[in-house]
Amino acid sequence: MITTLLRRDLGLLLPGGRGGGGVLPLLFFLAVAMLYPFAVGPDAQLLARTGGGVIWVAALLAAILPLEKLVAGDLEAGIFDQLALRGVSEELAMAVRLLAHWLAFAPLLLLATIPAAALLGLGEETVRTVLLGLLAGTPGLAAVGLAVAALTASLRGGAALAGLMVIPLAVPILIFGAGALSPTGEGGIALTGAISLVLVALAPLAAGAAIRAARET
Repeated sequence: MITTLLRRDLGLLLPGGRGGGGVLPLLFFLAVAMLYPFAVGPDAQLLARTGGGVIWVAALLAAILPLEKLVAGDLEAGIFDQLALRGVSEELAMAVRLLAHWLAFAPLLLLATIPAAALLGLGEETVRTVLLGLLAGTPGLAAVGLAVAALTASLRGGAALAGLMVIPLAVPILIFGAGALSPTGEGGIALTGAISLVLVALAPLAAGAAIRAARET
């Protein structure tokens, strides 16, 4: 059942699937990397100093884009009611959805970081730090996004509200992830990973409870 759920969710979220969820975040991420040098000018030192932080901000904003497709459609279609009849709890369904959400956007974002770093003139060591930070932080971004999407799925205008809620909740990941790029930020990646682990553990519980409450109303 878990494999079937994961396959279905990936079909919904991956590029080319019914939701096409992985394409828009990737294009948005690359667009930010291309436009930023035009905004700040051709100063190579400035780009190298600030480019890593820009990649983190772009990754956070790109992770917000698929939220509308994560939960609301299945809730309206009664998919969670059908899963409950088959003995699949909301928490398990949300845990699988979390994995699918991460697989749909994070690997593509990590690959896109390499050309984005080249556009921003980042050095090899900086690129390595950014990639490790994103690898540690994107599970947390996916977890926050899923929990917020579930909480707002039954609300009118829930997609816009979800975007507003995700940004402040994801700030700790952004702070420590981007902070790892500073000379004194050796522990930033470890702290980012620790926050992500906590969020990944809590998100299916919070999302499952939200889905159950929405089904009962």
